[in-house]
Amino acid sequence: MRFLPVHRQAILVELADLQQTLLLLGALQAKAIPGVQELVPAARTILVQFAPHLITAAELVQAIAGCDLSGSVQRSDVLVQIPVRYEGEDLAEVAQILGITAEEVVRRHTGCEWSVAFTGFAPGFAYLSGGDAIFNVPRRATPRTKVPAGAVALAGTFSAVYPQASPGGWQIIGVTDTAMWDLARDLPALLQPGYRVQFVDAATQSTVSDVSSDAIPDHKVSEIHPQQEQKQPAATLKGRALRVRATGLLTLFQDLGRHGQAGQGVSASGAMDQAAFKTANRLVGNASQVPVLETVGGGLSLQSVGDNVVAVTGADAPISLTTAEGQRWQVPRYAAIALADGDVLSIGQPTAGARCYVAVRGGYEVAPVLGSASTDTLAHVGPPALRSGQLLVVQPAQKAVVAVVADTALPVQNLPAAGGEVVLDVELGPRTDWFTAEAVALLAGQRWQVTSQSNRVGLRLAGEQALTRSISSELPSEGTPLGAIQVPASGQPVLFLADHPLTGGYPVIGCVALHHLDLAGQIPVGAWIRFNPVRSFEELTPTL
Repeated sequence: MRFLPVHRQAILVELADLQQTLLLLGALQAKAIPGVQELVPAARTILVQFAPHLITAAELVQAIAGCDLSGSVQRSDVLVQIPVRYEGEDLAEVAQILGITAEEVVRRHTGCEWSVAFTGFAPGFAYLSGGDAIFNVPRRATPRTKVPAGAVALAGTFSAVYPQASPGGWQIIGVTDTAMWDLARDLPALLQPGYRVQFVDAATQSTVSDVSSDAIPDHKVSEIHPQQEQKQPAATLKGRALRVRATGLLTLFQDLGRHGQAGQGVSASGAMDQAAFKTANRLVGNASQVPVLETVGGGLSLQSVGDNVVAVTGADAPISLTTAEGQRWQVPRYAAIALADGDVLSIGQPTAGARCYVAVRGGYEVAPVLGSASTDTLAHVGPPALRSGQLLVVQPAQKAVVAVVADTALPVQNLPAAGGEVVLDVELGPRTDWFTAEAVALLAGQRWQVTSQSNRVGLRLAGEQALTRSISSELPSEGTPLGAIQVPASGQPVLFLADHPLTGGYPVIGCVALHHLDLAGQIPVGAWIRFNPVRSFEELTPTL
């Protein structure tokens, strides 16, 4: 085993091959190590996230190193057949890379049985191994900003099906209509670790069963349904409410996130600025985990139905209150605001920062999905985005106390503006050694601009000079934590945020320090970032 630093609450365990990785995963699942919070298995690594107040990195390494890796991994008797239309936009290029015809690519892809090695990247995304030995295909130099749902793709020695439309760097060879992820099923993910998979060329099959009838027990997977959007239950007015007059660019429900779901390929998601989220709740007397509204940019407008108390935190944006009689005045951020029946609260375009949080006393009536009300924009898990005219029912207040935030408790960091500059502390690793010394120096030596292709998944950055690798070979997919700075072959980094994929196939040169994650979540398009390494890869490695 090899242990690589990620940040103060995570390490990456590197093993010799997939077999050893699965054996270690089984050992860690069979006998949990106190303090370990999440395990994200991948091709040859396991990302281990832990609570440092319960176990130190050195103690964790010692415990993992003592795990027994003897034995073998048992294969499932479940066989899933997936019909594919082999018309992917990269099919010809893949054939050229492999030195065979497109028809031969299809024949080899369908002529073998694959196995689900692990899940990750996004809910329902399964990494399939054990295919034809010819398949070893590099990822695209620059990942696509949007890969269609159902895309059947190759990367390295793995194949997979994209369960949702999402960014991705795999080579697309076909498409399927089979739903990989469906919350209507007993197990939402169609493909579970260990399942056997066979792709079938839809062009040569008049009728293909999605799942072999003798394979899947009834208690594991029910009948396959088309992918369904999880709709919010119709709001019924029981007393107080807020009516959405305008949604702005994008407004979502967010909370602390759905932690502990990595086994289903589901990342935590949650509020991008956790401190602002918790403070908004505190200001109106709610518990810190109560769902709030997260809105990006300006334009959100809410009308009070009955009397309500709200608070707005986060980005530095003008906030106005307009009464039913038409009187209008500005109201402060980071303060409890009393709304009378008919009052309209409006948030303008932020002058600094990107996201505002709106809490209401008592909390919104919103149904959780997999234990959280957060909306994951990559995975399409959670309540849908707000729509104009929607009625947000407010729950009865549990407490009668409204907090007052002292001046000393207000955010101390200067929120970045479009065109402005912000400094983020970075801890180098786990793949810093995949880059030249000049590239590591360049990461901190030049500034990086946030491009318009940025969102809750991550910030796509552009610098005058690209980062160059010292190792140019393909990196097998591995776990990627919140704040990871992943560098595709183009050399232009991507900073992963709340809705980031659980796994990725490009090396991570460093991770934003935990104390700057909230600040990273407030960086708008057009701002400039400077990275400040606070701990070097060499300083961390001896402790592991």
